[in-house]
Amino acid sequence: MPSRKDPDASANVPSFYGAELRYLREQAGLTLEQLAEGSWRGISLLSQIERGERRMPEDLARHVDAKLDTDGFFMRRCEDVSRAKRSGHAEYFVDVLEMEEHAESIEEWAPMLVPGLLQTPAYARALTRAAMPRASDAEVEEKVRARMERAAIFDSEQPPAFWAILDESLLRRRVLPDEGMAELLEHIAEVIRTTHSIAQIVPETAAAHPFMMGMTKMMAFSDAPPVVYTESLHSGQLIDYPALVKQYRESYDLLRATALPPEASLAMIETAAEDYRNGKHRA
Repeated sequence: MPSRKDPDASANVPSFYGAELRYLREQAGLTLEQLAEGSWRGISLLSQIERGERRMPEDLARHVDAKLDTDGFFMRRCEDVSRAKRSGHAEYFVDVLEMEEHAESIEEWAPMLVPGLLQTPAYARALTRAAMPRASDAEVEEKVRARMERAAIFDSEQPPAFWAILDESLLRRRVLPDEGMAELLEHIAEVIRTTHSIAQIVPETAAAHPFMMGMTKMMAFSDAPPVVYTESLHSGQLIDYPALVKQYRESYDLLRATALPPEASLAMIETAAEDYRNGKHRA
């Protein structure tokens, strides 16, 4: 039997937190299953927390403190882990960031902005500067760096199955000069091809469709129920209520039927990139 791989507690705050959880659990003589009992959480989540891969939810922290008699230690440290994970990201996005890393599939609907996982540094910088005109260059670059790092999920051993549906207006909206827009669209096409992902375009001729409001992300997992994340300018909402998730699922499936086929969509993205390269951009 291979030896157990212990987390490096010195690597970061979540790893220290996870190593302490494992140590105290084993000192108490409890298995993961015994510790999870009565918490409404699965042992897979506890295992990932012990490895420093997931943040402990507050309800689970309270349960663990009571079970291990740790005098509120894990509740007090929840915020430390949250801060460590959200560096460069909005506070409301931290749970989504964590979920992206463990999702089996990620499906995006982007009516106004290119999804973060498909952005280039120049595009992310332009959006950040537009949203935060008074921010320092250092603050902007921290957010750009954090957004670019998210794409590392495509290099993991088990990358998520990724599907993005984009509105055609994204190809026409000149957020960057022509060269930057060409690079953005070429990057999108390259990511889709190299990761064997799927992209679809909702054409401008689609006057009405079932999903006309708001950026939306749907994530499915091997060890947890699916969730939906919706985002507006300065806030985001994570939805896990099964009936609502089902409604979003149905709307997304109808949107797929409205969008162009994947190959035609990818060809449209590549043609738009070529037009920007050649100065033939259509406004």
